[in-house]
Amino acid sequence: MPQDHTERRVVVTGPPRQAGRASGYYRPRTEIDEQTTLGHTYVRSLMRTQLRAALTVFAVLGLLIGPLPLLFAAMPDARRLEWAVLGFGLYAPLVLLARWYVRRAERNERDFVRLVEDR
Repeated sequence: MPQDHTERRVVVTGPPRQAGRASGYYRPRTEIDEQTTLGHTYVRSLMRTQLRAALTVFAVLGLLIGPLPLLFAAMPDARRLEWAVLGFGLYAPLVLLARWYVRRAERNERDFVRLVEDR
């Protein structure tokens, strides 16, 4: 009988491959949960952006309300103007400022979650 020199098919098996990332990859959420230096940096960046938004609001609020005592001192006879400015004139800017701050804080948190969830 002649010998058949065709190669046999061999099935090679091994550990299953992970779909997606390499085995040494850590998601940012893992870094935060394990309180690593990188996780601390992620949380610190969120805190900085939130603090920056709060300080911006505080500065605008200070520029809006700070000069009012000087204005009122310069015009001692305008009592009705004082009450009109304090009672009605400040509400619209304060509401707009508060709305801006809430939207900015929510956007910062949404960006942080997107970073952490790795989307």
